Amino acid sequence: MKENKITAEGIIGQAMGLEMSFSGAEFPVEIFPSKIQRIIHEVHECQSYPIDYTAASIFTAIAVGIGNTHHIQMKQGWVESAILFVALVGRPGANKSHPLSFAMKPFVDFDHRQNQEFGKLYAKYEQDVSLTKKERTSEGLEEFPQEPIRKRFLVSDITPEGLSYIHAQNWRGLCLCSDELSVWFKNFNRYNNGSEEQFWLSVFSAKAVISDRKNAKSSVFITRPFITVIGTIQRKILSDLAHGDRSNNGFIDRILFVMPTIEHKTRWNEKDASPDLESQWNELMNQLINLECSFDENNEVQPSIVTFSEEARRLLYKWQHQHAELCDSLGNETLLGIYCKLEIYIIRFCLVIQITRWLCGECSKEQVDTETVRRAILLTEYFKQTATRVQNLMNETALTTQQQSILSQLPELFTTAQGVEVATNQGMKERAFKEFLSKQIGTLFLKDRHGEYRKA
Repeated sequence: MKENKITAEGIIGQAMGLEMSFSGAEFPVEIFPSKIQRIIHEVHECQSYPIDYTAASIFTAIAVGIGNTHHIQMKQGWVESAILFVALVGRPGANKSHPLSFAMKPFVDFDHRQNQEFGKLYAKYEQDVSLTKKERTSEGLEEFPQEPIRKRFLVSDITPEGLSYIHAQNWRGLCLCSDELSVWFKNFNRYNNGSEEQFWLSVFSAKAVISDRKNAKSSVFITRPFITVIGTIQRKILSDLAHGDRSNNGFIDRILFVMPTIEHKTRWNEKDASPDLESQWNELMNQLINLECSFDENNEVQPSIVTFSEEARRLLYKWQHQHAELCDSLGNETLLGIYCKLEIYIIRFCLVIQITRWLCGECSKEQVDTETVRRAILLTEYFKQTATRVQNLMNETALTTQQQSILSQLPELFTTAQGVEVATNQGMKERAFKEFLSKQIGTLFLKDRHGEYRKA
């Protein structure tokens, strides 16, 4: 498929994307092929699933399906995988869980079938082990029966040790999927102070995982882990994410936040989804689940390497140079940390988008083209905006009552003198207000020019 070629599918996709944007959705659904856009549109129309949550859940599910089967090479020695940490943020009743369940159902079905198969194999294994060596030989069985392995994609609340053990049996990769993401990070360091948080920081970068388990003959060693995380979280407990060192060690910077600006309580309607809607999604995901993987002599996955075309690389470099200039001008270190991580994420987005387009018959999967980079840029800009909004929300939650009052009283555009006047009326001294203003530039406030500001 030639790049930048106008097709009927492309026109239909853009039209659906425009229609969904009118519904208040901000997620750039045009990054998906029209086949997936139709699925997102139909579950929104018939099930009232918010588009942002559905689109982000589907994107994450595709990343999970890719796992360690494909990596993307930015340049020699720089390889990324499709690892994502995603948080669906919203108030109670915002309908966050159902879109996530819809997207992950193909993995739930796969894991269920595998669990049933594992139960049968394990019963047979126990039966064989109970026999004497002589009995096994006479019945033509293996002299030393091998304990069966349960294949799976999904895990929930689990310790790093347990997760490492399961991952060692499932080299392709895993997804920690939680309906309440707060359970994930609130349990950090419940057993070993500091170790669990460091575990997840390492997992994000796909660094080798070594776990020495009690009563085990050998330690678990995973050369390149793949564990994606997705879950829901309520707005009111977002500030819990900043507890401990998580606001300083870059942990929060690694999370992609999906937080629609417009939230409505779901309205029931009489529209029914087409009977084959779920089967269409299952068919796409089963293509990923059934992808053939090559293994080395140690039974470790040998991923296929996706590269960039020269044009695609130039476009990505152009974006990065502009993004670096923005980072250089930022006065807010919190946002700087987030923006820096997005430079890693955009490469991973390229991998997921290219595979998604291949899945729907739009292109090959061997090389990223300029259309994929263009779509990845759109997605990166979206997550840049949501990260800023989340930081603003967390900062507002952490403000004192006096600071919150000043923030509410300030006009959208104000000068330093006007701000000082508002602060004085609220009982805050001039020096304290200027320190407050300076610390919140880039989050709560934006500086237009010397002495002139606006609310972010």
